[in-house]
Amino acid sequence: MHIFGKILGTFFGFLFGGPFGALFGLFLGHQFDKARRLRQAGFNSGFGEGPSQAQRQEEFFKAAFSVMGHVAKSKGQVTREEIQLASTMMERMNLHGEQKLAAQEAFREGKSADFPLERVLERVSISTGGRFDLLQFFLELQISAAFADGEIHPAERNVLHKVAQGLGFSSEQLEQRLRMQEAAFRFQRGGFGGSNGGHSHQSGGQWQQASTADQLSDAYKLLGIDSSADAKAIKRAYRKLMNEHHPDKLMAKGLPPEMMNVAKEKAQEIQNAYDLIKKSKGF
Repeated sequence: MHIFGKILGTFFGFLFGGPFGALFGLFLGHQFDKARRLRQAGFNSGFGEGPSQAQRQEEFFKAAFSVMGHVAKSKGQVTREEIQLASTMMERMNLHGEQKLAAQEAFREGKSADFPLERVLERVSISTGGRFDLLQFFLELQISAAFADGEIHPAERNVLHKVAQGLGFSSEQLEQRLRMQEAAFRFQRGGFGGSNGGHSHQSGGQWQQASTADQLSDAYKLLGIDSSADAKAIKRAYRKLMNEHHPDKLMAKGLPPEMMNVAKEKAQEIQNAYDLIKKSKGF
């Protein structure tokens, strides 16, 4: 309801012109409120209308894959492995037909030498309304894609720092998420990437014990807490992460539906890590 102009007009009109001045001020205030209402209506419709939810989701989706392409390109020539990593991400999102073509095109755009990274990140911040959890998801998506081969190249790390900065995250926040993603990568693969590595000489029982110990260590890192944390701190960290990564909440805030599977996977990672810690702590 627009009455601010009427109140001010009446007040100053009466102050300077008595009752007649109040009436004249009321009239001017009404005209002011009317013009203000029309301006706001124009902003919310036609050419003044902001992007729709679907448009924001599409922009987020394309930006995610174009930045992935840019990060992949940072190591030099994009290899077949890098392209396969992008394809794996598309498979995780269940992309088919036009969606997959759009993702591939965006990935190719990101590889161009004149890719406007800062401008794209600025658009992501605007289209998400600066929502922390969506921006965090975007950053973690880039980290996850870069880490799909098990390691982060120095050139990729440098670009990821630029991505984090463009989204409003500090270098320390990025490094913490890199540590958490590294732990998540190992945690998903049973502590040693699913192979015995240098532990093949151990008996089955010894291997299981070593694997469980390493998985537990990674579970703590995945939740971003120290192994000495008490039950209260562990639960607080778990609830905070689940609140930030809850798929339904992310969708309600504008996460593209194509990325729902990735959000569910992340939430399941957090849940699995918490369950393992709970079991070891006995609470």
